[in-house]
Amino acid sequence: MKAGEIEQVCLLTGSDQPDVLANAVSDDTSSSRPKAAEPKSVREARFAAQSWQALQDSNNPVYSLAREFEDIFPENIPAELPAERGVRHEIDLMPGSKYCVTRQWPLPRDQVQAIDDFFEGRRKAGHVRESISPHSSPTFCVKKATGGWRIIHAFNNVIYSAIDLTDGFYQILMRESDVPLTTVSTPSGMLWEWLVMPHGLKNAPATFNRMVSHVLRPLRAFAPSYFDDIFVHSRAEDGLSAVDVHLRHLRKVFEKMRENKLYANLKKCVFCAPEIPVLGCYVSKSGVRAEPEKISTICSWPTPENQAELRQWLGLANYLHKYTKDYAGLIQPMSSLLKKDVAWNWRPEHQDAFHAEKKSFASAPVLMLPDTSRWCATQATSPSDAPSCSLMLRAVSVS
Repeated sequence: MKAGEIEQVCLLTGSDQPDVLANAVSDDTSSSRPKAAEPKSVREARFAAQSWQALQDSNNPVYSLAREFEDIFPENIPAELPAERGVRHEIDLMPGSKYCVTRQWPLPRDQVQAIDDFFEGRRKAGHVRESISPHSSPTFCVKKATGGWRIIHAFNNVIYSAIDLTDGFYQILMRESDVPLTTVSTPSGMLWEWLVMPHGLKNAPATFNRMVSHVLRPLRAFAPSYFDDIFVHSRAEDGLSAVDVHLRHLRKVFEKMRENKLYANLKKCVFCAPEIPVLGCYVSKSGVRAEPEKISTICSWPTPENQAELRQWLGLANYLHKYTKDYAGLIQPMSSLLKKDVAWNWRPEHQDAFHAEKKSFASAPVLMLPDTSRWCATQATSPSDAPSCSLMLRAVSVS
């Protein structure tokens, strides 16, 4: 509960269970430990499948509308500065701040070439210019989930669509007086300063989120946004089908994007789907369920051998803790091993708690949002080690 509003999704016992087999719960002691909390196979398959041809071949009802607004789904965003939308990124220096100069460290040859090609492309697009600023920050690369390099600087019937904005940060202008502060060096010895907002600035995500929220504010009832993702949801109304209402909503979103020169990546978009992926979960008319691959990762995790490995597992488990009952009580024996000055000693009670928590995740239920039109009440319990709170709806028990 926060400021009188219900923030937490609630538990609804239902038949839509994640497809996680019982034998996924494993106490494997193999030395091979998961390195990623979220396997990429499902996301990569979606990226590979989404295209104009795929939309047409699947008879997706959005195809004709999307073709009408084809200009907002370019392969590459236009080589021009972003539109002035009333939001620019600003860098406010503390009084007395000195020049920031950090030496560029060596990088592999393929990354050096990728950086040079990247800045040449941004120069042609008008996003950067050569700099003589006394400030300078280094440049490096990280792999994208869809391949290639991302350049970083160290500074009821309901139907859904998810729209992913392309190169979102580069669609925001910098405040002109702050442009010299964005100067970066490259392994080739060049200095570039950004006219648009680069990756790596501390408050860049907040600025981007503010810009998208500002542009879509009139549509927030059916098109909420989260950073570079726009989620459109529609249901049947006024004698129109859910699909007809959804197409009407999408048209309004596309018009706003065209008006403000915001561009989307078609390969990452999902249109007219019964459910969409959101922050490691799937949202549908039935409610919210955990991403099966994440549940599988939790359930197949080997027994921790030290505090670092236990923290890693608990970090992922805690993110999805709303899908398991009595989470705080179940992990309490393991949490005691993370206290300061406590020696690592994994005993049978810790193994039992570890196995019990994985079993609980293996049967993770579907969650639903509270129905604010129905009578509800809260029920709290406060045992010494694991206080909890439940939301109760009339005729439906949720926790």
